[in-house]
Amino acid sequence: MKLITVGFLLVVIGILVIIAGIFSMAYQAWKMGGMEKQEVRGGGVVMIGPIPILFGTDIGALKLVMILAIVLMVIAALLILLSLRML
Repeated sequence: MKLITVGFLLVVIGILVIIAGIFSMAYQAWKMGGMEKQEVRGGGVVMIGPIPILFGTDIGALKLVMILAIVLMVIAALLILLSLRML
């Protein structure tokens, strides 16, 4: 598989994940319409190269973000190895 194809595929997958997140948030807002306000949990990852910087509001969110950061690091390592193999 050509490297350009892999890059295009990753961009398309990223766009689809963003769209799925938007639909998920809209569905939850519609489902919870008139209910009482619930506690908000969240977290995030900032990837600087292969090194993740994690932040979050509680331990549960940080655990999920940590798993996602590990997955992103593995994907980055695989893409680097794949690009070196193609040279």
